[in-house]
Amino acid sequence: MGNAIGRRLLEIVGVSLKLGLTSFGGPIAHLGYFHEEYVKRRKWLDERSYADLVALCQFLPGPASSQVGIGIGLMRGGMLGGLLAFVGFTLPSVLALALFALLVEGLDLQHAGWLHGLKLVAVAIVAQAIWGMGQKLTPDRSRMTIAVMAASAALLWQTAVTQIAVIAAAGLIGLWLYRGQKGEPAAVGASGSAAAPGTAVPVTRSAAVIALLVFALLLIVLPLARAWAPDSGWLAMFEGFYRSGSLVFGGGHVVLPLLEREAIPAGWVTEEQFLAGYGAAQAVPGPLFTFAAYIGAVAGGWWGVLIATVAIFLPAFLLVVGTLPFWNALRGLPKVQGVLKGVNAAVVGILLAAFYDPIWTSSVTTAVDFVMALALFLLLVYWKLPPWAVVLAGAAGGMLIG
Repeated sequence: MGNAIGRRLLEIVGVSLKLGLTSFGGPIAHLGYFHEEYVKRRKWLDERSYADLVALCQFLPGPASSQVGIGIGLMRGGMLGGLLAFVGFTLPSVLALALFALLVEGLDLQHAGWLHGLKLVAVAIVAQAIWGMGQKLTPDRSRMTIAVMAASAALLWQTAVTQIAVIAAAGLIGLWLYRGQKGEPAAVGASGSAAAPGTAVPVTRSAAVIALLVFALLLIVLPLARAWAPDSGWLAMFEGFYRSGSLVFGGGHVVLPLLEREAIPAGWVTEEQFLAGYGAAQAVPGPLFTFAAYIGAVAGGWWGVLIATVAIFLPAFLLVVGTLPFWNALRGLPKVQGVLKGVNAAVVGILLAAFYDPIWTSSVTTAVDFVMALALFLLLVYWKLPPWAVVLAGAAGGMLIG
């Protein structure tokens, strides 16, 4: 029995590590890699189970692709399986970005041509994210209006509290606008119960409740502890990254404005370092949330990497553990779906605000910059070049125009 469990856990970490080394292209591409590996090739869960898990992780704040991997690890190997699935998928990009941060330390980034090219890559990539998310999440007049209002508020009142208020208000508006719509039925398995076959989770409901309580408690206690001990740099970093990881709806690109407003005013990184790391994050496989490891490395070396990575991913782990046992009962509720529609529209607006400031305002200052950003967008969206190739093209172009 013990040997069988050990082999299963080794298989989980081996498969997730392979995905962490090869999964380029962002969260949507990651979900395609996961489907091919976990559903088609290994048959660890069926199609409906996978769709249910993806739906849950799209609903939760945090890195959706990482949460899907954690969920599959949980179903396959319990709590330890979920942890190993997370480590395997995340570790390659954490190490790559940390090493990049340490290599560029001490360089004159302000006048580096390749850095300016990476900043223009960020313009193209975030524009692509807004383009795709806007088509899916703001398909009607009401949700587009929510997005514009969210972008306006995020730009005019640039605080962390504003983002929380915008997301909460959008959820309430969605609840009111879509109050008359019927919810989708929960998945029904072969046994007739409200769970698709293969979704059994070896996590008790009491353990799930404890995970949710820990998530909420940390969200409340950490800011109080930071205010009580303002001179503790490590506590400030842990609190900032934990709060950012707890409030991001819509995937990795949306974490950009939250981290920018945490890291730059606190002096953890300069604006040039921030945008250089964001550009480099597009060239590595794995989740974009590992951008936190880059900021941690610049701010505090390897200890900073550990603190930033644990803090930003901990909410995702707690939320998956806490909600997976209850998801089939919740996802069919029309009120939940209405809130989600409003929140997703606000996500588009928050990302649009981040696209303008700091990305556009600090990157596109000349006609040549605009032309190069357009060319990179063309390569990414219409020529379908992989992100790492666009990053290399941007760095090379930046050196030429520099």
